[in-house]
Amino acid sequence: MRPTVLLVNPNTSTATTDMMLALARAALPPGLALRSATAARGAPMITSDAELATAVDEVLAIGVREAAGVAAIVVAAFGDPAVAALRTRVQVPVVGIGEASMREAAAQGRRFGVATTTPGLAVSIAQAVTRLGLAAQFSGTRIPQDDPLRLAADPGLQDQLLGEAVRACIEADGAQAVVIGGGPLAESAERLAGRFGVPVISPVAAAMRRVAALLEGAQPA
Repeated sequence: MRPTVLLVNPNTSTATTDMMLALARAALPPGLALRSATAARGAPMITSDAELATAVDEVLAIGVREAAGVAAIVVAAFGDPAVAALRTRVQVPVVGIGEASMREAAAQGRRFGVATTTPGLAVSIAQAVTRLGLAAQFSGTRIPQDDPLRLAADPGLQDQLLGEAVRACIEADGAQAVVIGGGPLAESAERLAGRFGVPVISPVAAAMRRVAALLEGAQPA
């Protein structure tokens, strides 16, 4: 039986879960199975620190309940709610899409930025960068001046404005890699990848690459 990775969506939107699951499957080696769980309470899209905090208990409950039946857990919100707590409660690897994508962006000493749509999370993103020890490489966060829920409902406009934010990270801030900061933004990240002269990183795909590396390293020789 193939080892199974559990993708936990801390948002309550099952449509977002389905979208992230499809992108995660494409980024995961065929030797690993994948399934998902969606938060039963909270916000359909996390846009503030308060909504991020609300997701913690739900993600922790899902992770503790499901850990015995999976080989690894991926928490698919950019703020990585409950990741640290889960790591103390379960015996399988726990990967947050925020941490995985920022570490990938910062690899080989690269200067990196974040492009996202949620101004309410800008402070928590900067705090996460510092917590990961990456502040010296961080060029900052670029955020369109528009409502994130309106952009989520208009993928074309979301792509356009995120693309402008990516370009600002590169041209104004000197970023050598840019993370698209949000699980619900993963489709935009896939569409924007390849349009610029630097890596544009989808956090969902980055987390799957990280999980694959961890599970490969855990296999007996």
